[in-house]
Amino acid sequence: MRITKKYLKDLIYRVNGAVIEVHRVMGPGLLERVYHKCLERELIERNIKFVSEMVIPIEYKGIDLESEMRCDLFVENVLPVEIKAVDDFHPIHNAQLLTYMNLLQAPEGLLINFNVLNIFKEGQRTLVNEIYRELENE
Repeated sequence: MRITKKYLKDLIYRVNGAVIEVHRVMGPGLLERVYHKCLERELIERNIKFVSEMVIPIEYKGIDLESEMRCDLFVENVLPVEIKAVDDFHPIHNAQLLTYMNLLQAPEGLLINFNVLNIFKEGQRTLVNEIYRELENE
């Protein structure tokens, strides 16, 4: 499978649809873990492949090191999704996702905050890195 900007746009659209459905059914105010489980179920129903709580590999000077970092969801082996249930996004959330993206060699990542009234307007951010900029459009 060739990864293009269009492929990623379509994938993010599909994942955001699942996120919106979870938020519509569950609403704001629950624990992150609850949203995580619900989103897993919704992705399965939509036939979107993912790995949950994937350990992020770290290589240092050619040596693989054990890592405590875990990506909430790694969708279709290309899109890290980080789930939050917080009052507001903070710069550390962006930094966390960008780190995961770089270590996983992922061109784009999705940051979701379920603790909002309007998930579409307030509760999602899409981040890109240099890998994304080098992808073909189609």
